[in-house]
Amino acid sequence: MTGFGRAEGVVNDRKLTVEVRSLNSKQLDLFLKLPSALKERENEIRQRVGERIVRGKAEVFIGTEGIHAAKRTTFDKELVRAYYDELKAIRDTVDPNATTDLLAQVLRLPDVANTTSERLTDEEWEGIFALVGDALGAFDSFRAAEGGRLQAELASRVDGIGQLLNEVEAADQGRADRTRERLHAKLAELGAKVDQDRFEQELIFYLEKMDMTEEKVRLRSHCTYFKETMAQSEAQGRKLGFIAQEMGREINTLGSKANDAAIQQQVVKMKDELEKVKEQVLNVL
Repeated sequence: MTGFGRAEGVVNDRKLTVEVRSLNSKQLDLFLKLPSALKERENEIRQRVGERIVRGKAEVFIGTEGIHAAKRTTFDKELVRAYYDELKAIRDTVDPNATTDLLAQVLRLPDVANTTSERLTDEEWEGIFALVGDALGAFDSFRAAEGGRLQAELASRVDGIGQLLNEVEAADQGRADRTRERLHAKLAELGAKVDQDRFEQELIFYLEKMDMTEEKVRLRSHCTYFKETMAQSEAQGRKLGFIAQEMGREINTLGSKANDAAIQQQVVKMKDELEKVKEQVLNVL
């Protein structure tokens, strides 16, 4: 979701600069920094930008040169004259020789001046929205390029987990025989006498609890599903996060069932790869 886009242009002899940038976030957190002349259509700008960015902590800045709201001031001439005559009459009564600038005093009184702002034309707004669209296009291109690199890295990490799973499967071959031999050796060391039939029954129960077949199958399936989901065109960031969580559950179960140093080493490596996958999935839209 990290991205940046910029566009510049001229709208009715006024230069505009539009910048769009975003950082990772689970939801859309959009901040707009606009000149006062564009505030009247802020909601429309927000909606257009939000539809394109979707997720992330985003900031949109529109900088302008000469696009400040044009202001026009008019004066109520009748009110000015009435105020002036009244003040002049008061001065003549109080101190005819006073040199107070009566007109300056009148212009400071309420309701004498009315200031209005000229609104942007539809044509100017079309130009502004076009520049916003250009900035969002550059922003999308940035994210697409970044996404391509990210996809390659995630695929490599998931393939690495798959390769480590192959090594786990190889180490799992003969694990039951090694376990049986280890238990026999321990009993011999202790000089314990056991019923062989009972020993085999308990051993079978123990080995069944250690069986990792289901976890290996599910983990490999999750790895395949992760890569298939990545290849889809629509936004899949949340789904990839869920799949990574399921991968983590299977890896943890493999570790708890392993009871084998060689397998435990591969499980630790898989956990390390998965943590890197989870970190990078946060960057996926």
